[in-house]
Amino acid sequence: MLFSIAVIMFSGFLLGWICRKVKFPPLFGMIIAGILLGPHAFGLIDASVLNISAELRKIALIIILIRAGLKLDTADLKKNGRPAVLMCFVPACAEMLGMVLLAPLFLGMSRLDAAVLGAVIGAVSPAVIVPKMIDLIDGGYGTEKGIPQMILAGASVDDVFVIVMFSTFTGLAAGGSVSVMSFVNIPISIILGIGAGILVGMVLYKWFTAVKMRSTVKMIMLLCTAFCLSAFEDGFSGKIPFASLIGVMAVGMTIKQKDGKLAAELSAIYDKLWIPSEILLFVLVGASVEIESAVSAGISAILLILCVLIFRMAGVFICTLGTKLNRRERLFCMLAYMPKATVQAAIGGIPLAMGLACGETVLTVSVIAIMITAPFGAFAIDLTYKKCLTNNKGHL
Repeated sequence: MLFSIAVIMFSGFLLGWICRKVKFPPLFGMIIAGILLGPHAFGLIDASVLNISAELRKIALIIILIRAGLKLDTADLKKNGRPAVLMCFVPACAEMLGMVLLAPLFLGMSRLDAAVLGAVIGAVSPAVIVPKMIDLIDGGYGTEKGIPQMILAGASVDDVFVIVMFSTFTGLAAGGSVSVMSFVNIPISIILGIGAGILVGMVLYKWFTAVKMRSTVKMIMLLCTAFCLSAFEDGFSGKIPFASLIGVMAVGMTIKQKDGKLAAELSAIYDKLWIPSEILLFVLVGASVEIESAVSAGISAILLILCVLIFRMAGVFICTLGTKLNRRERLFCMLAYMPKATVQAAIGGIPLAMGLACGETVLTVSVIAIMITAPFGAFAIDLTYKKCLTNNKGHL
C-alpha cells in the first residue's frame, strides 16, 4: 500500500506539473496518471488502495468543502440568492431531459434507461469546480457580483438532488415504484445538513476561542468533526435524510461568519492540505476509468455527451436570467458548470452491479463523460475567467 501511495503522489505531481507547464489544467495530468497506473492499464496501484478508493476520494472532497466554507462569505452569497438556488437543480434537470430525449436516438436505449443514464451524468463535480472557484475568490475575480460563490454553492448541492433522482430511476428500472418521500427528503436533507453544520460550527468556534491550542490542532478537530458528519449520513442512510457534505461546508461558513481571522488561519492550513489531497483524488478518479469501455463506446456516446452539455448550458443560462450578469459572465457560468468526475466515478458502475440491462452503457458513458468534461471544463475555466470576469480585488 505504501509503495502504491508513493507512486500515486509522485506520478500525479509529475504529470500535473507537466500539464501546468504546457498551460493545461494539472488535474488532466493527474487523471492520465491514474488511468496509466490503474487496473485497466499497468496495474501499479495495489488492490488494498483501490478497495478504499471511494473513502479516500471522499476525504479529499471533505477537505475541499471545508476549504470552501472557510472562504465563502454569506453576504456575498446573498447577492445571488435566487440564481444560486436554481443552480442546485435546474441545470441537472435540463441535462437529464436532454438525455431522455437523445439517448434513445444515439444509443437505442429505452426512455427509462436513458433517465438512469441522465441521473448519473447530470451531476457536476465539486472536486473540479470548488477549488477553481476558491482560486477565483482568492484572486477577486467576479466576486463583486458573487459569481464564483453562486457556482460553488450550486455545485455543492447539485449532487444531493441528482443522487436522489438516480436512486429513484434505478429503483424504477429494477421493477420498483416511485416514492414521493424520496423527493420530499431532498429539501429536508439540505435543511438538516445546513442546520447541523451551523450548530457544529458554533460549538467549534466557542471551543477554539475558549481553549488555547495550535492552529494545526484546530485543523485536526475540524477535520474529525467533518468526518463524523459524513459517518452519520452513512450510518443513518435511509432513516434520516441528511446531506453531510453541505453540512461540512456550513461548518466552515459559520466559523468565517463568527471570526474572519480564525477562518483565514484555518484556511491557510487547508490550502496546504489540499495539495496532496488533490493529487490523491484525481489520480484515483483516473484509476477508476475503464479504457476498454471508453474505446468501445464509439462516436455516438461522445456526441451524446456533447449534446446534453448544450442542454446543461441552457439550464445555467435560465438560472442567470434576471440577474445583473452580462453576456461574458453568463458564458463563463455555463462553461464552469460542466465538469464531471467524482459522482460519475462513484455511481457509474452501480446499474451494472444491479444487473440492469443499461448497466454497461451507463458505465461506459460515465467514463467518457469524465475523460471529456473534467479536463475540458477545468481548461475552459482557466482560459476564460480573466476575459469574462472583472477583477474586484481592489474592492475586497
